[in-house]
Amino acid sequence: MSNFREKANLIWSIADLLRGRYKQADYGKVILPFTVLRRLDFVLEPTKKDVLAAYEKYKAQKPEILEPILNNVARLKFHNRSKFDFNELAKDSNNLAFNLRNYINGFSVGAQEIIEYFSFDDQIRKLDEYDLLYQVVKKFAEAGTIFESVDSIEMGYVFEELIRKFAELSNETAGEHFTPREVIKLMVNLLFRSDEKELTVKDGIIKTLYDPACGTGGMLSVAEDHLKRMNETTKLEVFGQEINPESYAICKSDMLIKGQNPANIKFGNSFTQDGLEDEKFDYMLSNPPFGVDWKSAEKRIKDEAANRGWAGRFGAGLPPISDGSLLFLQQMISKMKRAEDGGSRMAIVFNGSPLFSGGAESGTSNIRRWIIERDMLEAIIALPDQLFYNTGISTYIWVVTDRKGAERKGKIQLVNASGAAFPDKDNPFYRKMLRSLGNKRKEIGDGTRGLPDQIALITKLYYDFTENEFCKIFDNEDFGYQRITVERPLRDEAGELVLKKGERQADANLRDFENVPLKEDVDEYFAREVLPHVPDAWIDHSKTKFGYEINFTKYFYQFKPLRSLSEIRADILALEAETDGMIKAVIA
Repeated sequence: MSNFREKANLIWSIADLLRGRYKQADYGKVILPFTVLRRLDFVLEPTKKDVLAAYEKYKAQKPEILEPILNNVARLKFHNRSKFDFNELAKDSNNLAFNLRNYINGFSVGAQEIIEYFSFDDQIRKLDEYDLLYQVVKKFAEAGTIFESVDSIEMGYVFEELIRKFAELSNETAGEHFTPREVIKLMVNLLFRSDEKELTVKDGIIKTLYDPACGTGGMLSVAEDHLKRMNETTKLEVFGQEINPESYAICKSDMLIKGQNPANIKFGNSFTQDGLEDEKFDYMLSNPPFGVDWKSAEKRIKDEAANRGWAGRFGAGLPPISDGSLLFLQQMISKMKRAEDGGSRMAIVFNGSPLFSGGAESGTSNIRRWIIERDMLEAIIALPDQLFYNTGISTYIWVVTDRKGAERKGKIQLVNASGAAFPDKDNPFYRKMLRSLGNKRKEIGDGTRGLPDQIALITKLYYDFTENEFCKIFDNEDFGYQRITVERPLRDEAGELVLKKGERQADANLRDFENVPLKEDVDEYFAREVLPHVPDAWIDHSKTKFGYEINFTKYFYQFKPLRSLSEIRADILALEAETDGMIKAVIA
């Protein structure tokens, strides 16, 4: 059963047992923790007898000595010393609740903590009361084949498919949990491509990667797998933080099984409970929730911005409370290594809002200005719409770094991989899916399952750094502007100038504004664009503001001439003739 959806559907079918006793929206509270438990159980199965024997031999030792001994026997970073496993649990229906708790308590400390985040004991009690516990345990015991020959990436697909299904039932936002894998693969390619020579030639390299909204750990797993395929001697230590308890528990269980350090995954809000406050990382990836407000963290964030300024994370500015996307970007920038220490690279997914929202010297504009003037924005890649499960909106990958290559210094690259200028059939950047998944109707081909390798094409457009119909390269200053205030004189009813201390007064009702490109001389622009139309106008330089925005679509706009009148007339006549024939057929 190689298809992850088949595996997910088999697990999903177990939820049928809950009908009538559980609300559909609550199925995940049972199925997700049981899936995690069964996966842990399956992984431990080959060494279970050896662990039990070692436990009998060393059980008198202190816990801090016993735990590493048993982990070593299990050949993993966790173990279970209970005499039970799922197959044994399914043999005794009379004492199942007690035995299941005994089994859970037999896990090492790190694994027990994972189960606690599911509030699983409450579900054991409910299932026992409803006489469903034995049926569910038996089904999971019989489902062991699901976990055969499953790597972390495929298991991640399974968990995310389950979460998507549960989210649909409860009207929650599945997209807050995970990112389509082809998008992650593209982000990882963009992240590592510039460092390919170092990462493939040298042996024994250790790198670190961080995701401040890591969900079930999909980005961490794909990045680790990608780097391992580039160079099997390279080690990627992954770190993350997640606010959703179920997603956090799934991510942490994956870290345990892969041999990563589960302590690197922190629980809580990255803004108010930064679990990795003093850490710096080589690479960072993230897909923060689109358009989610930060009201719950408002006081802490505003206090930090006011009291710590540039010494904190949010010195550049604060975005509107309705959208915290750029807070995540500032959080990640705060964890960049200094350029002299090797620097950092990151890729983050946004919707269109962070590109242009907010006027000059607003919070969002100031954040863009800070990033661009520090020469950290390397590239922005526009993706096809309808890629994500919870939204059909257009999205963009920002590549940010403090160690640009020499040819990229002072430059920003825009890559238009939206495919919007082409029909769905044979589109160079996406394939239309045969069956949609929520709002996801398109996917970027990765060269597997008979699909073209569109990820490789987009990566090449980025890496080649050459202007063409899909790629434009600009100076940093091209995105800056001065917002000038254009004043007109106040006049009385007779049309005479109103003077005060001999100075002309501005008429607020006639006040206007102009955005002057940063590369242009303001006075020359004013003389050319304004004075010919309003000769009595002047600039109030005391009100001039600086801003930055990236109007992405403007740079790739292609003019399409209107159809000629003869073409339109021919179509109308043809339609009229066709309709007339239909009417005659009906009358006849």
